[in-house]
Amino acid sequence: MNEMKKNSNIKCTVAQCRNNMVTEDYCCLDCIHVGTHEADPTVPECVDCNSFVRRTDGIMD
Repeated sequence: MNEMKKNSNIKCTVAQCRNNMVTEDYCCLDCIHVGTHEADPTVPECVDCNSFVRRTDGIMD
């Protein structure tokens, strides 16, 4: 398995994502893809991290 390395430029608190460091509130990806599920996004809730991958390894604090 690849060793996860913290990307200090991408803060993330979604421990359910496989790309989250779990031990720290950071993402391990080099970059992320941000998108929207709305035709005309107007609030933060309209924006999504399209790099999200559900964690299946059961590792969470």
